[in-house]
Amino acid sequence: MGKLLTMLSHLHALAGPTLMLLYPLYASIQAMETASKLDDEQWLAYWILYSFITLLEMVLESLIYWIPIWYDLKLLFVAWLVLPYFRGAAFVYDKFVREQLRKFNGTGTTEGSKSKTSSTSPKDKDKLKSKFISFVTPKKAEREAY
Repeated sequence: MGKLLTMLSHLHALAGPTLMLLYPLYASIQAMETASKLDDEQWLAYWILYSFITLLEMVLESLIYWIPIWYDLKLLFVAWLVLPYFRGAAFVYDKFVREQLRKFNGTGTTEGSKSKTSSTSPKDKDKLKSKFISFVTPKKAEREAY
């Protein structure tokens, strides 16, 4: 019986990193290689939420220490976020994070923000694009320094 418990505890310790990091990493790479934006949204939302959970754990570490089933609850929540059948990460992002961003940015709907961007003229878009490219591209002196 002791060997069984030892083996289960080792499997439990491996389940977290596998479910929270390895599978999402693999799925994110696969999503980048597809043309669909649906899977990109799911995995980007997952990494945003995972980063938030990790940050929250770091801030509340002394409180979480006293919750004996925290790791199990986190594992179940992350499983819901990760598993493609549930698409929990995209759901949480759509229902909570996006709503908070709308309130913070002062935009009512995404359609309203889309109409604002579509009203810019092609010349303005070209100017913005050239500014961005000049900002991102290193200058001649910087290239020679390498």
